Amino acid sequence: MGRGRLTALLAMLALAGFITTLDNTVINVALPTVQRELDLTVTDLEWVATSYVLSFGSLLPAGGRLTDLLGRRVVLAAGIVVFTAASLAAALADSGGTLIAARTVQGVGAALVIPASLAVVAADLPAR
Repeated sequence: MGRGRLTALLAMLALAGFITTLDNTVINVALPTVQRELDLTVTDLEWVATSYVLSFGSLLPAGGRLTDLLGRRVVLAAGIVVFTAASLAAALADSGGTLIAARTVQGVGAALVIPASLAVVAADLPAR
């Protein structure tokens, strides 16, 4: 693989890792607006913030195992699709339940993206 392709691959993996990590924390900035717009209780806000982390953390080992079984590129692509679709659903959510469900699915997508990204780095990028 040429240097340009390796650089593009590394940039894409870094972006995927950055976005999945950013999504974990960026909601905290938006919570007051989310609460006001969707008329949520404090308990609802706690679920909005933690649903992503809960699904991500609990499914991370399963994402690694799926990466081993199905292949790093397949799982990475599936994770990006799931994460992106759930992000769109979260952006369009019109109720607390919909937002919590979308954030939970985002965590599932991230639990696929992160181990698959690490596997791609380990297998496809040259060691120096």
